[in-house]
This record gives sequence, structure tokens and C-alpha cells, in this order.
Amino acid sequence: MPQTLPAPRRPVGDFSEPTVPAVDELDHRIIHALRIDGRAPFSRIAEVLGVSTQTVARRYGRLSSELSLRVVGVVNPRQPSGGKWILRLTASPNTAQNVAQSLARRDDTAWVRLMSGGTEICFVMNSAAHHTLLFREIPRVASIAEVSAHRLLHTYLGGPTAWQGHTTALTDGQQEQLRRTLDSPDVADEPKFRASLPQGDWHLLAALQRNGRISYTDLAAETGQSSSTITRRVAALQASGMLTFDVEISAEVYGVTTQALLWMSVAPSHLNEVASTLMQHREIAFLASTTGPTNLVALVLCRTPSELHDYLAHGLSALDSIRMLETSPVQRTLKTCSPFLQSAQQPPA
Repeated sequence: MPQTLPAPRRPVGDFSEPTVPAVDELDHRIIHALRIDGRAPFSRIAEVLGVSTQTVARRYGRLSSELSLRVVGVVNPRQPSGGKWILRLTASPNTAQNVAQSLARRDDTAWVRLMSGGTEICFVMNSAAHHTLLFREIPRVASIAEVSAHRLLHTYLGGPTAWQGHTTALTDGQQEQLRRTLDSPDVADEPKFRASLPQGDWHLLAALQRNGRISYTDLAAETGQSSSTITRRVAALQASGMLTFDVEISAEVYGVTTQALLWMSVAPSHLNEVASTLMQHREIAFLASTTGPTNLVALVLCRTPSELHDYLAHGLSALDSIRMLETSPVQRTLKTCSPFLQSAQQPPA
């Protein structure tokens, strides 16, 4: 019997490499609108874009079926939480993909990628799963030769609209129209962060992580709460910053064919300065400080290998405080969003 990680609790789809269908300007505008408000009704998106509701609904259906577009609810990673780890595994060439697929199917992992020549796996996990996965499950897989774990200390850049390529389809006026103000009575008294949540909120968040656009009626049926209560709680969680929505879709939709993780060692006294500069670079989609031999990790998105070369040779050349740089190319992305609940307290049993 082949050695793999324990069976996942839920499937997340086929991992075969799809052929990305063509998308046009209206498709990009709809995707951008969903990144601003993942639960925006088709009618409101249609009004802002100047098209019919049926057109938006039809385009959304096509993007979902042909490009696997998915809106998911996530707990804001900038809120205090139990913490996250980014792990790098090295596995044998004939088993690395199976291991990566098993990791991608888990509820407690995110951001799963095959790196380099396909023998390295990089993924993010929450601290609640850290001990079990790192010390119990991974050691049982004989094909995994090396493991390194890095605590994510501070996220400088990340989340639904971090990469600038996601935020160029709509005008400033259209973006403003799509942003809504949540001013229900519950929202006014909602703290910025709550270390523990009511059991009903955990059920609500779990349903939204599976489908960020699930209707309030269906949410009520799944959680056993009234539609009015569900509506208030979703608004309160969004207004407090606890709940955001992200859009999962292939980066190739934006013409990105080359991705890489940059592991950087920066002089501690210049860490924030370097991070502030990198945050302004259009190629950067994620940036965080970490523990380990390097103290800064970034995800770079480029259209071609030549563009990545130019960025490494010129975009980073002015940052003398970067003392060491390791470039790890992404061969394949198996999971991009972070649907697990990142909180100091796990949902009640």
C-alpha cells in the first residue's frame, strides 16, 4: 500500500491542469466586483456595470463551470488568531503530487503548491493542526525526505485584493458603488476581534467557507437560525473585520504563467522598510515575515519567465538590505484560498 497522508475529510475537486478559456473585459469586471463584495447580488453588480442581471448571472455561471471560480468566506488573517505556519516538504518525484493533493483536500490547510521541479511542496496550515500534522502524520510518510516549518509572524500583504492585477478592471467610482456600509445595531457594538465566537457563528462561518454566495435562506436552513439573525450576523462579522470573502480562480486568467516564492534574509533593522517597498511592487501578491533562516517570504506573479528575470535583476536590485535570496518557482497550484477558520478557538464539537 502506498504511503500517503491520511484520507482527507472533504474533496475539493479535480486537480488536473485545465485549459483556461478566454475571458473578456466584462468577465474581469465581474471578478473584480466579487473581490470587493463576494456576496453582492447580481442585480447590484449589473447596475454598476451597466448590463442586465441575466448577463451577470450567465457570465458568473460560465466562470464557475469553466474556470472553477469560487467565492469563499475567510476569517481575516490580519485579525489576532492562533497563528499560521508555512511548511516546505521535499518528497520523492513519484509521490510528491499525491502528497500535495492529500494536503490540498484537508480543511486545515491552504495555499498548497508544488514547487521547483515538482518535488517540493509548500503550504500554509493553522496552528491548531500544526502539532498533529507535523509530528504525527507527516513522519509516517516515508517518501517525505525533508521538512521545514516557518511561523508566519506578520502579514504585510495578503488577502482578497492584495495583488494589483486583481484590482484594475473597475473604475474608482464603480468600486465605491460596490462597497457597502454595514450599520445594523449589532454592528455598532461588535468588537474588532472576539477570542471566542458563539457556536452559531462557527456553523455560519463553516457554511460560508464552503460557498461564500450561499443564500440567507439556505444559511438559515444549514445553521438552524432565522434568516433575519443570519443576515445580522453576517453583516456584523464583516463589519468587525472577522469575515471577508475571497475569489478563487486561476492566475492564468490574468495572463500570469510564472509564479515564484522568494525567501529573503533581510537585516532586522531594515525589515519593515524593505517590506514597505515590496508592497508597492505590482508583482507581489503576498508578503509576510517568518521564523527560520530567512525572515521574509513573498509570492511573485509574472506573465513570463523573462518578466520574472527582469524583476529579480532590476526590481530587487535597489534593496541592498536583502542579504540573501532564494527563488523557488511554482510548478503547479493546487489550492489558493484560505477557507479554514483561523481563530484562537476551534468550533465547538
